Amino acid sequence: MIDRETRGGRTRRLLSDVRRDWQLILLALPGIALLLIYRYIPMGGLAIAFKDYGLRRGIWDSPWVGLKYFRFIFLEHPDFWQILGNTLLINLYKLLIGFPAPIVLALILNELRNLTFKRTLQTALYLPHFASWVVLGGIVVQFLSPTDGVLNQVIRALGGEGSYFLARPELFRGIVAITHTIKTAGWGTIIYLAALASVDPELYDASTIDGASRLQQTWHVTIPSIAETIVFLLLLNIGQLLRVGFEQIYVLYNPAVYSTGDVIMTYVYRVGVGGGRFSMTTAIGMFQSVVGAILLLGANTLSRRLFDRSIW
Repeated sequence: MIDRETRGGRTRRLLSDVRRDWQLILLALPGIALLLIYRYIPMGGLAIAFKDYGLRRGIWDSPWVGLKYFRFIFLEHPDFWQILGNTLLINLYKLLIGFPAPIVLALILNELRNLTFKRTLQTALYLPHFASWVVLGGIVVQFLSPTDGVLNQVIRALGGEGSYFLARPELFRGIVAITHTIKTAGWGTIIYLAALASVDPELYDASTIDGASRLQQTWHVTIPSIAETIVFLLLLNIGQLLRVGFEQIYVLYNPAVYSTGDVIMTYVYRVGVGGGRFSMTTAIGMFQSVVGAILLLGANTLSRRLFDRSIW
């Protein structure tokens, strides 16, 4: 009887919350629908990783092969470990270069007092985020062109020798990380500026009375005040270590840099869609998702223990 009353009370509270927040729930429905359609419903297709899938036979009529493709990937595939290494290294480059950039930019913008200059600079930083990688990639390819690229023209004008930068495997990861930072730093800056706006001004007043300089205020007041936002975004980035933006790599890379630039998503597209090896590439994608979930859970636990901050 007590259990029924408890369940009834929970149901009434739930209905009360729905009646109170129905407008917010209505606003959230399109996002929930997109999440279900493009994230959860396609999970049924993971069965392809355990089948000898054929387009004519379909998912359910294709024969089961168990862990055949997983064994092939981990034990026999000639390029898998190199592709996995490329994915991890490119994401580490992005993390080391791209993650601190919006924090630094937000701190600089927060110190500017000339509103006209500040807004102009903000607009210039935000614009690349709204351009597709097809446009930005074309600009990068043209800028680094070995014949008439701006960078090579400057090098030749200074007496140096031009180079085809996008065909040099040792430079490709750095180019990807830098161009990714240029495109995404402005959007990250918005998030950190919003966090900076919530910092208590009395903390700055107290530090000024104590004789702290602007740099000391930044280090001891500003950064600790936005530490929760920094940790939250860092955890999300760690969870994406095996996911590199397909469009960027596909636009910039070429066969000359496959050794350092071919990542999981481009390989899945090239071999899965182009070569029709759907079962094997589904198995690779499943491995990618599982490892990403493990990394996110591990980073979240570590953050909770070390910094007492976590996503959940």
